[in-house]
Amino acid sequence: MAKQREEYACTGCGARSPRWTGQCAGCGEWNTIQAAAPAGGWSARGAGSSARGRAASLAGPESLEQFSGETAKARPTGIPALDGLLGAGLVPGAALLLGGEPGVGKSTLLLQLAACQAALGNPALYVSGEESLPQLRGRAERLGLLGPGLMALATNNADEALSALADLGSRPGLIIADSVQTLASPRAEGIPGSVSQVRTVAGELVEAVKRSQATLVLVGHVTKDGQIAGPKLLEHMVDTVLYLEGDRRDYSRVLRVLKNRFGPSDELLVFTMEERGLSVVDDPSTFFLGARDASLSGAAVAVAMDGRRPFAVEIQALATKSFLSIPRRAALGFDANRLHLLLAVLEKRLRLPLGSSDIYVKQGGGLSLRDPGLDLSLAAAVLSSFYEAPLPEGAAFWGELDLNGHVRPVAGHETRLKQASRLGYGPLLHSGTVKTLDALRRALFGKASS
Repeated sequence: MAKQREEYACTGCGARSPRWTGQCAGCGEWNTIQAAAPAGGWSARGAGSSARGRAASLAGPESLEQFSGETAKARPTGIPALDGLLGAGLVPGAALLLGGEPGVGKSTLLLQLAACQAALGNPALYVSGEESLPQLRGRAERLGLLGPGLMALATNNADEALSALADLGSRPGLIIADSVQTLASPRAEGIPGSVSQVRTVAGELVEAVKRSQATLVLVGHVTKDGQIAGPKLLEHMVDTVLYLEGDRRDYSRVLRVLKNRFGPSDELLVFTMEERGLSVVDDPSTFFLGARDASLSGAAVAVAMDGRRPFAVEIQALATKSFLSIPRRAALGFDANRLHLLLAVLEKRLRLPLGSSDIYVKQGGGLSLRDPGLDLSLAAAVLSSFYEAPLPEGAAFWGELDLNGHVRPVAGHETRLKQASRLGYGPLLHSGTVKTLDALRRALFGKASS
C-alpha cells in the first residue's frame, strides 16, 4: 500500500501546504500551520459511492423561468427587531453563522431565539458541545425561558446532531450548533476544531439542512484579531454571517450583519445585557451618547453612520503637555493609524505644535465605528482640548478630511442631516458649511492660521 502523503493547513485561512512552515503563505499569520487530512478526503469518504453512482444521482440543469418549485417563505423569529435585521426572519433550509468573543452573549441570544421559536410552535433544538444539560437547564431557568418545546442535546458527535436534524422531518424548525469547533465527525481526521473537522462538520450540517424545512445556526469562535476562526470557506458555505460584539464589562451589545443572501448586509441591532438576557434597544440613535456636559472642552458630537443607521456619538479628546521624548498617541474605539494621519494634517495645515503634546482619543459609550465621517468631529475635539475652549452647545459634526485639510462629503449626508435636525442639534458643521480646517477653526474659536 502506498504511503499516505501528509499535508498541512492553516487554521486561519485554510491554505494548504505540502510541508510545515512557521508562517502561512496565504494570510501571513505565524504558527497557524497544522497537520490536516489530505485534500479530497472528505468527499471520497463522505460520498461513499463511485463516480458513476454519484453522476447518476445528480440532477441536470433546469430553466429558472420554467422552474415550478415553491419559493421558501421566511417565518418570524419571535423577535420583531431581529426579523428586520435578517430581512424577513428565518428562511427554511438556510444556514446562519454567528461569531463573537467569548462571554459576549452568543449563547444567551440563541437560547432566547430557540425559546421564541418553541413558543411559536416550531421545534427548537439547542445542540451544545460546550455545556452539559444541567448547565443548559440552569441558564434557561435563570433567563425564564423553560418551555415544553425547547429541546437540548449535549454532545460532541456531529452524527447525533445530524440525526436530530433528520428527526425534524418536513417540519419547520430551528437547530443551533454551539459551537461548530466543538463537534467532530468520524468521516474527517484531526481533533475537534481543526480545519478538516470544521470543514467537514459544517459541510454535513449545511447539506442536511438544505434538504429540510429547518434553519441551522452555527456558532463560531473568533481569533485574537476578532475574526471568525476556521477556514474562510466556512463563511462562504452559509447564507448569513452575523457578528455579536461588545465589551464584556459593558452592558451594550451590537449585532452586525456581515453577509446576508435574504436581506441587507449593512444592518445592525443594539442590545442591552440585562438579568433576563439581551433586550433590544428600540431607538439607538442617542443610546451611545449618554449624559454629557457641553461646558467641558475636548468633547464633540458626531453624527455617524454604521450601515444605514445614523448614530449620535461623542468623540472625546485630551491634549496635554508631554514630558516624553516621543509624545504618546492613544486611541480607544478609533483607528490608531487614522488618528496619526489626522494629527499630522492638523499640525501641518493649522501650524499647531502638536508634536509636544500627548493626545488621547476615545469614542464614548463603548461603540467602535470605522466611519470616515468621524474625521471632522475628531479634529474639533482635539482643537477644543488644545485651546481649552468648549465647543458650541448643540454643535454636531460629520465630514472626511483629506491630506490638504479640506472637508469632503461622506456617504449618507442627507440621512445624517435629517437625524441631526430631528434630534435638535445646531449648528451643524459638515462639508456644506465648512470647507477647510482653517474655516472650522474660525467658526469654532475665531482663530485664523498664522
